[in-house]
Amino acid sequence: MSHMNPGATVIGLIFKDGVMLAADKRFTYGGFITAKNVKKTFKISDKTGSACAGLVSDMQELMKELTSLIKLKEIRSGKKANVNAIAKLTSVLMYNRKMMPYLTQIAIGGFSKKPELYSLDPLGSVLPDDYVSLGTGAEIAIGVLELNYEKNMEKNEAKQLIQRSLKAAMQRDTGSGDGIDLTIITKNEYTEETESFE
Repeated sequence: MSHMNPGATVIGLIFKDGVMLAADKRFTYGGFITAKNVKKTFKISDKTGSACAGLVSDMQELMKELTSLIKLKEIRSGKKANVNAIAKLTSVLMYNRKMMPYLTQIAIGGFSKKPELYSLDPLGSVLPDDYVSLGTGAEIAIGVLELNYEKNMEKNEAKQLIQRSLKAAMQRDTGSGDGIDLTIITKNEYTEETESFE
């Protein structure tokens, strides 16, 4: 993203019992901090969420459309949408706007039969992975993730790794900061936590 696009850092990872998605709370444009308490994590369904980096209006519009379509699909079919189907629908919505793309990168995670995590670029490419880092602080955060991530991490270990990765990015990336919104999705629960920094 260019220096005039908004910054952010987003992290997603699969742990032993589910998926965690996190994003910082700062909204910047160019060299200006325009807000310090912006929520960039979204609940899509009972077992699926997302964390987004990029232009806040684009991520809000895309998530509103996606959530509406998923609810409609679930009502019509009588079945809950799985994580893979939600990621693919998001991809279609983003690709349809390829000439004027949504300026956002997205991590979608959730629990179907097992924890699943996908990252999407502004044109809708869908990449499955065990952990992802997106946004202007991604290069810094991914170094911490690569060094410390292990499969089947316990919940507290995974949470601490996300906090360390985001804090490292916030210390070096001016587009990221002011706290963390964290979503934890397991087979039996969907919880959201917030940690603010001064």
